[in-house]
Parts: sequence; structure tokens; C-alpha cells
Amino acid sequence: MFESLKQMAIQQLVSKMASNALGATETQEAANEGASGIMDIIQSKIAGGNISEVTDLFSGGGDMTTNGIFAAAKSKMAETLQSKGMSAEEAEVEAANTTPDLLNSLKEKFQSTDEADSAFNLEALSNLIPGGAGGVLNAAKNIFGK
Repeated sequence: MFESLKQMAIQQLVSKMASNALGATETQEAANEGASGIMDIIQSKIAGGNISEVTDLFSGGGDMTTNGIFAAAKSKMAETLQSKGMSAEEAEVEAANTTPDLLNSLKEKFQSTDEADSAFNLEALSNLIPGGAGGVLNAAKNIFGK
């Protein structure tokens, strides 16, 4: 499931960043690295037992920008864009423009009632988590109704 989310994130980032100051190759690399970084952030939050940030982010309630995952994802995107040659100021603006749309797309997958999106649920996430954190995650799955 994380690989599917990552591929979706890469596609969205490439599309959203198509008109940025980087070349096509650098944009593709930034999308790959940014998406990987965001998936790593989500996985580390879950594995670390910080499930409330994940459920808050994907449940649709509240202001996304106050979520720790959002802040970390935005920072990771800006860092990645800078590493590909974008100025710090441009990277911050680009990260601020792309991160909310990207995370909203991920959230939509978890909230979807479409059969094609049925794999995107907390129970499936819990199967990927080592160390017993899956039990905590399964207890929270009712938020999404899946």
C-alpha cells in the first residue's frame, strides 16, 4: 500500500511541479525523493506509536497545517527541492504549494468508499508495522470506517 501511495504521490508532484524553476530531470528526481521522504515520515510516525497525527491527518478534520506530518512533509519537500538546485525561497514556496494538495490526495484515498481504494485503510497499514503497533492502529481504524 505504501508503494501505491508513493507512486500516486510521485505522479501528483511531477504534475504539480511541472512549471517550476527546475528542469524535467530534476523535477522528477525531486518528486521521487520527496514522495519517498513523505512516506518515510508517515511510516515513522506510525511505527513510533504516534498514530494520532496520522489519524488526524487522514480523517479530514481540523487544520492540516497544524499537523506534525504536514510540517515535516513540507520541510522535506523544500529540502529536496533545494538539493536539486532551487533557491531556498523558491523551494519554500513550491513546498507550500504542493504539500497540501499531495496530502489531501492521500487523505482522499483513505476516506474513499470506492472499491478500487479499499486497500487504503488503517487495517492494511497495521499489517506493515513491526513491534505490535498494529493493535493500536487497528483500534483507531473506525475513524475511517474501513
